[in-house]
Amino acid sequence: MRLTRTAASAPADHRRSERPFGDTQPPDGPVEAADRPRHSPDGPDTHDPYAAAAPPHGGPGAADHARAQDGSRRDTGTGAVRGGRDRESPHSPQPRHPAGSGPGHPGDDVPHAGQHHHPDVRAVDADVAGAVLATAREVLSGHLAEAAAVDAVFSRDVARRVADFTLGGGKRARPRFLWWAMRACGGGAETADAALRLGVALELIQTCALVHDDVMDGSPLRRGRPAVHVELAALPGGAPDTAFGTSAAVLVGDLALAWADDTVAALPLDAATRGRVAAIWRAMRTEMVAGQYLDLHGQAAANRTAAHALRTACLKSALYSVERPLALGAALAGADDRTAAALSAAGRSAGTAFQLRDDLLGAFGDPAVTGKPSGSDLRDGKPTYLVAVARERAEAAGDTAVLAVLDGVGDPDLTDEGLARVREALTRSGARAAVEQLADRLAAEAESRLDLVRLAPEGARPVRLLLREAAGARTPPPVPPASGAPRSTPGARPDHPAGAPEGGTTR
Repeated sequence: MRLTRTAASAPADHRRSERPFGDTQPPDGPVEAADRPRHSPDGPDTHDPYAAAAPPHGGPGAADHARAQDGSRRDTGTGAVRGGRDRESPHSPQPRHPAGSGPGHPGDDVPHAGQHHHPDVRAVDADVAGAVLATAREVLSGHLAEAAAVDAVFSRDVARRVADFTLGGGKRARPRFLWWAMRACGGGAETADAALRLGVALELIQTCALVHDDVMDGSPLRRGRPAVHVELAALPGGAPDTAFGTSAAVLVGDLALAWADDTVAALPLDAATRGRVAAIWRAMRTEMVAGQYLDLHGQAAANRTAAHALRTACLKSALYSVERPLALGAALAGADDRTAAALSAAGRSAGTAFQLRDDLLGAFGDPAVTGKPSGSDLRDGKPTYLVAVARERAEAAGDTAVLAVLDGVGDPDLTDEGLARVREALTRSGARAAVEQLADRLAAEAESRLDLVRLAPEGARPVRLLLREAAGARTPPPVPPASGAPRSTPGARPDHPAGAPEGGTTR
């Protein structure tokens, strides 16, 4: 996040990434469902987001045959994934409604938070994101009813924004990691409801992180709409009140975190499972804040070391976005220590690779693909591992020309030609190739970790696909240098070949 920009002057939001893991989403549905109508995973709801929706159609998928080599796990449930995409649509699976539900507050048409049920595991396997969205509507309806009982203005301005933001976008990546880890560790109907509710808690803590991140960053946009603090600034009437909007947005994030904790506390778990889940949850919350602080501190203190950048990436992306959601799913299923450790290690490797790819895209990516201005991370001076490696390599080689160019990183007025020179310096120093190679190595490590344990067929293939998508495809070739930009010197490492698949960013 930037420390010097204001909400009025900052470009499109781009800090805490919501980039989907690759160009395609890992499948959550059986191959037989390929001919079903497709729905945009991020499209707006065209109906009341708290209203009941029709259940999905289609049958179970064939069990996945891919097992790894060690250990054994029990097999409970069917419906391994073989094709399709996540869909957040009016056809998402919904919890069954209790008899006698009637009109009243927005949550009266869905079960209340204390009414737990056993979802159809096969239906969830076919559309994890849709099932999480349906459960989120149920959970949030209860929270909204409680907020309305406290105060109508608070409920309208703060609580409803938490609910709308949580339901309004994103790929539900963290809940999907959780669900498929649970399935890969043998979990089934007995843990399905808790897994979906815990997935909602992950979505709520992500709401907290994104709202607060936009405040600290001064980003005016999120997911193509005004950021929460920008919306709230207009509430008092008259000219936008930036101070009010900022303060109120902090409260929105705080409430999202409180609701996340409340959701975890209400999970239907036995004492042993509750203890395992609570320990992981506490660690994840602290790590998320630590990563955010290290990001701030790195900019304020001008900490440019590669070690600092990699530690920040691990805390902000690898642990929070991949490793801990996998660990939560394993804990719900009662996985043995060896299996849980293998999943966590795979998640850390894949999550770190994801952040490295994201940094490369921030420097070299096509704006039409990434969804953010070309070179925005370089203009903003984001303390990435890529730039840190370039500095360290140039210092070791005594390459003063590269160091002089890298001094332009963090200049908000950097011209397109200046950006081209910085990109060339990142390539000439060998940093780009080194980061690509590290990301490739981490992706391979993630795969090899899973080979050490035997996973249940219901989740083995989906969890592998998710980790592959998290580790990402290799980055696109750099933008051609502008006229007058320096060319690579002989001996410089080759660029990534043209035609490589590109990732994308969804904010």
